[in-house]
Amino acid sequence: MSKQGNIRISSENMMPIIKKWLYSDKDIFLREIVANGIDAITKFKKLVEMGEAESDNSEYCIKISLDKDAKTLSVEDNGIGMTADEVEKYITQIAFSGAADFLSNYEKANGDGIIGHFGLGFYSAYMVSENIEIFTKSYQKDAEGVRWESDGESVYTLEEYKKEDRGTKIVMHISEDEKEFLDEGRIRSLIDKYCSFMPYNIYFNFTGKDDKPLNDTYPLYLKDPKECTEEEYKEFYRKTFHDYHDPLFWIHLNMDYPFRLKGILYFPKVKNKTELERGHVKLYCNQVYIADNIKEVIPEFLTLLNGVIDCPDIPLNVSRSFLQNDRQVQKISRHITKKVADKLTGLFNNDREKFIQCWSDVSVFVKLGCIKDEDFYNKVKDIIIYKDLDGVYRNFDEYLKFLHPEKEDQKEEASKEDSTETKTEKEPETIYYVSDEAGQAQYISLFRQAGLNALVCDTFIDTHFISYLEYKEPTKMRFLRIDADIDAALKSETTNSDDTKELTEAFKAELKNTTIAVKAEKFKTTEVSAVINVAEFSRRFGEMNAFYGLAGADVDRDMTLVLNLSNPIVQAFMGLDEEKRKFVANQIYYLAMLSYKKLSSDEMKDFAESSNCLLENYINK
Repeated sequence: MSKQGNIRISSENMMPIIKKWLYSDKDIFLREIVANGIDAITKFKKLVEMGEAESDNSEYCIKISLDKDAKTLSVEDNGIGMTADEVEKYITQIAFSGAADFLSNYEKANGDGIIGHFGLGFYSAYMVSENIEIFTKSYQKDAEGVRWESDGESVYTLEEYKKEDRGTKIVMHISEDEKEFLDEGRIRSLIDKYCSFMPYNIYFNFTGKDDKPLNDTYPLYLKDPKECTEEEYKEFYRKTFHDYHDPLFWIHLNMDYPFRLKGILYFPKVKNKTELERGHVKLYCNQVYIADNIKEVIPEFLTLLNGVIDCPDIPLNVSRSFLQNDRQVQKISRHITKKVADKLTGLFNNDREKFIQCWSDVSVFVKLGCIKDEDFYNKVKDIIIYKDLDGVYRNFDEYLKFLHPEKEDQKEEASKEDSTETKTEKEPETIYYVSDEAGQAQYISLFRQAGLNALVCDTFIDTHFISYLEYKEPTKMRFLRIDADIDAALKSETTNSDDTKELTEAFKAELKNTTIAVKAEKFKTTEVSAVINVAEFSRRFGEMNAFYGLAGADVDRDMTLVLNLSNPIVQAFMGLDEEKRKFVANQIYYLAMLSYKKLSSDEMKDFAESSNCLLENYINK
């Protein structure tokens, strides 16, 4: 035997789920109730436009009021209102969408501006209320007012009620455990958070003509970019994000196809160079706030920005708190990323001076974007600029031309040759860089004396970024920090390790640090006795571990003490007695280490003692 029937949902079982699990934050109830009021007004306006209803020319608005003595919070609209039958239909049937029903009944009315979809928003008020009353009157001629009341369980009361004007008033009797929602400051903050840009004026504790709405019904992001002034953009930024530092620049998003999307993304100044602050990209749907930094729409690296994005076509889940992941969302995300890349490229090409001025603030964001998003990297790789030791900013190709101007002539000659000629695969260019100009001053001095230059890579992300560049462009570049090796240009001649073996072994035998390797090279300068070199790969690996808080974060693995054979002290080393050798070897080591990093506590104690000995000998000489 086969049988069909309708699945029935009991409100006794449903309400605890709605109260506890449907919404992530209790305070979202106010957004839902106000949004329902906005929908009611929008529906009435559409009926007026279609000639189905008559307007009384009163201001469309939402009035929110608080009565601490009665422990009630009320939200009132002058929208379409409801009859008794409609109250039974839309309120007593959980998840029956009045918005969907309205659009199916009035096919001529498009859904623009109508927020509701699922018919659950009203019930969010029970998260903070022990009892709710509805006072409503339909726009329909000769309609009677209605009062509905329920504690959210299975029983409700529905009766006639004398109400003069059309619209609906929701009166929430706040429960004892939720007294915070009887605080005026708390309610104002919720209106500011959730209702700032709703399309009809919102008043709080309305008293008369002089009251000012708490929201902006036509925010700047909805306007045509051509109509917006620079001061308006800055004022909107200050008001929305409470940041009184002017933004560097901004992107105004404005499109209607293949999806509707409007918004403004701001590039803020970095307030703290050592700690990058997370921004706030506020997502709206039909001017209703959804959430900050929704990862499906806003790629992770863009959350360093501040901004407002409004997308009516965005597919929300039932609680209007999260997105349903689909291709439309991916398209929106890609479009936003493209617009950011286009803005940066346009600034680089059209106003290089401003681009350079902003670079210190946006470089971390751009580099993080490249690492996180390959498409973004491909769009912006040619506009990434690097500062050299002279303080000059160039992109990578410009820097290579600066280093090797003679190669440009060779390229021109090569282009004239037969294209069928077999060409040897070229070696990647070695690019030297510094990560701490003050701490690596000795190495920089050696470089400058040799006529060499280097890039300054001093943000926390640069170690990751240069590794990413090497991965993306393995035949084009490789990076070495200037303390990773002794460039040929720093040497006066090539040194054979066999010729210096006796010196390096004798020197190492006297060192208190028994783990460090020792080698010798003949530098062009005579002033420096030794430097510390650390293998690039080992140091980067250690820094990466340290960044992620992993074990084994020893950044000094594969450390080498490089003696300078041109230095008089090193030259005299082998002629010293054993006591002096030990003293000189360790003093040279400490001096080299101090140019590389801080000494350990034991090393610092030993260095201080040996330095005092030198002073005593100098005074007593």
